[in-house]
Amino acid sequence: MRGIFAGLPWWVKWVAVPVIALVVFGGLIASVVGFVIGLLFKALVFVALVGGLIYVVRKFMSGSSSHGDW
Repeated sequence: MRGIFAGLPWWVKWVAVPVIALVVFGGLIASVVGFVIGLLFKALVFVALVGGLIYVVRKFMSGSSSHGDW
């Protein structure tokens, strides 16, 4: 691999090749990044909803006079 890039200018190695890789694999990279961000957002919403549910249940249970109904 070094033999292929040995006679080429620096801008081919450090500019042109990464740009070509981004053009070829850009859709795949965008899909993976979008999937990961979507998954993190869904996990954050899940944690917020579960935390809100726990808060509401504890608030309701502390206001209730009988704790031993369960």
